[in-house]
Amino acid sequence: MKKLVLLVFAVFLAVLANAQTKKEVVFSTEPEIHCESCVNKIKNNIRFEKGVKAINPDLNTKLVTIQYDSEKTDIEKLQKAFQKIGYKVTVVVPEEKKTDENPSNDGTK
Repeated sequence: MKKLVLLVFAVFLAVLANAQTKKEVVFSTEPEIHCESCVNKIKNNIRFEKGVKAINPDLNTKLVTIQYDSEKTDIEKLQKAFQKIGYKVTVVVPEEKKTDENPSNDGTK
C-alpha cells in the first residue's frame, strides 16, 4: 500500500513539475501568414525545435501560438528558429481586460 501511495505521489510531482516548465507564447509574423503553405512551412520546421510541445498557426488571426518547455528553449531561440525560415516574429501580449470602472467604457460621453 505504501508503494502505491509513493508511486501516485511521484507521478503527481512529475506532472506538477512538467506543468511549471510548460509555457505558451503567441507570435505575429512578418511577412504575415496568409495561406496554407505558410502554415505548413511553419508547422513543419518549428515543430522540430528543441522544447516545442505544440504549434498552432492560425490563418484567421495571422498569429502563431506555441507551447514549449521553458527548460529546453526560450522565446529568443524560437525567434531565431523563425528567422531561419524567413520570418520575423514579435511576441503578442494579450490585451488586458477592461473593467466597468474605466470611464471610456461606461457608455457616457
